[in-house]
Amino acid sequence: MRKLFAEFFGTYWLVFGGCGSALFAAGFPELGIGFAGVSLAFGLTVLTMAYAVGHISGGHFNPAVSFGLWASGRFSAKDLLPYIVAQCLGGIVAAGTLLFILSGKEGFAIDNTKAGAFATNGFGAFSPDGYSMTAAFTAEFVLTMFFLIVILGATDKAANGKFAGVAIGLALTLIHLISIPITNTSVNPARSTSQAIFTQGESLSQLWLFWVAPIAGALVGGFIYKILLDKKDTL
Repeated sequence: MRKLFAEFFGTYWLVFGGCGSALFAAGFPELGIGFAGVSLAFGLTVLTMAYAVGHISGGHFNPAVSFGLWASGRFSAKDLLPYIVAQCLGGIVAAGTLLFILSGKEGFAIDNTKAGAFATNGFGAFSPDGYSMTAAFTAEFVLTMFFLIVILGATDKAANGKFAGVAIGLALTLIHLISIPITNTSVNPARSTSQAIFTQGESLSQLWLFWVAPIAGALVGGFIYKILLDKKDTL
C-alpha cells in the first residue's frame, strides 16, 4: 500500500503542477510563463517527486512508464494493474482539485470545443497547432520511447543514481518543449485521462491515442534498452 500511495501522490503532483501551470500561469496577462514555463513545471513535478517518494515505489507516476519498466524486466507484471489504478486515481483527483479552484473564478467554464481546453490532449482540430492523428501518434510514440530509454539509463545500476531524478525531470521538460504544439503533450495516459474525464466531448473520444501511443512507445523503449543497451554480466 505504501507503494500505491506513493504512486497516487506522485501522479497527483504531476497533474496538479503540470496541468495547473498551464491553466493558471501559462497565459497570465504580461507575466505568463508560456510553453517553456509549462514544460519546466512538468519536469519539476517528476524531479521533485522522484526524490520525495521514488525510493518507495520506483517513481513511475505514469502507466506507460510502468509498462516500459515491465518490458525491460525491472517491474513485475502482477503490480501493473494496481500501479495503473493508483496513478489514474491520483491524476483524476488532481484534475478535480484544479477544476474546483478554477470554478472559484467568476465566468469560468470549460469550452470542450476548443483545442487544449482544461489542458487536454488532442489531435486534428483538437491539436494546439492542427497536427493530424498520424503526426500525433508518431510524436507520442517516439517521445515516450526515448523517455523510457532515459529512465532506464539514468536508473541503471552502473549509472550515478543520485542524479537520476534530474535527468528524468529534464527529459520530461524537453519532451514538453518539443510537443506541446503537437498534442499538448501527454506521454502519460493517466495525465490525459484525468483531464478528459472532466472535459468530455472530443477529448474523451480521442483519449485512446494517448493510451495506445505512449504505452506502445514505452514497450519498445523498454525492449530496446533490455536487448541492445543493458550491460550484461559476463563470467
